[in-house]
Amino acid sequence: MTELSFQLYSARNYPNQSEFLSKLAALGYSQVEGYGGLYADAPALAADLKKNGLTMPTGHFGLDQLKDTATALKTAETIGMKRLYCPYIPVEQRSADDSKWIELAETLAGIGEKVTAAGYGFGWHNHDFEFVPTTSGRLPMDIILETAPKIEWECDVAWVIRGKADPVAWFDKYGARITAVHVKDIAPAGEKADEDGWADVGTGVVGWNDLIGKVTSKTKAQYFVAEHDKPSDPERFATNSIAAAKNWK
Repeated sequence: MTELSFQLYSARNYPNQSEFLSKLAALGYSQVEGYGGLYADAPALAADLKKNGLTMPTGHFGLDQLKDTATALKTAETIGMKRLYCPYIPVEQRSADDSKWIELAETLAGIGEKVTAAGYGFGWHNHDFEFVPTTSGRLPMDIILETAPKIEWECDVAWVIRGKADPVAWFDKYGARITAVHVKDIAPAGEKADEDGWADVGTGVVGWNDLIGKVTSKTKAQYFVAEHDKPSDPERFATNSIAAAKNWK
């Protein structure tokens, strides 16, 4: 079985984080992925992870957090992370033409030099908007990876699909840059509207039983992170997702 991690953003509305970490451990998870809102007390988070037998090898850091690179690296060191990923930029930081995408990529490249010099991996995590052509016809995903040729990519496969792109074609193009994937599923059309159309891993239309083999053969992904952007029941999502992963070859 490919070891499944869990993006804790999926449980951001669970009332007791420590209790949820215990539940994840009981379900068989050994890894989790962090996000920016968790790092205010990094030593306490590290202790809570250790208490529950969990590690956090990857973490999401907002762009402003990453610009304070020294603090981000101290957080990563305290928690024991291996890779840092920038997960998102708001709409006002995007542009219809290439300009803001180039600016973003140059910023990421500069941050990446500092992060990798400190011994960590660094990359970008996509949504769907990186697959909408700019006025030049280029895709922001290409602009980011071409302008910042040394950064990695945490590929959110379901967002690639929602961006009307073929993830396997992107594996073929940039597989050597893909060091982690978000394992996310999409509900059949018209279903799970209350969960923004997302589904528990293995219950949707992405076809992870077949796709996981393409991920492992075509990319350098070391981390496979289950995520659901809006689960009505994060414990249900965690339970169903690790059960599905146990069937992977």
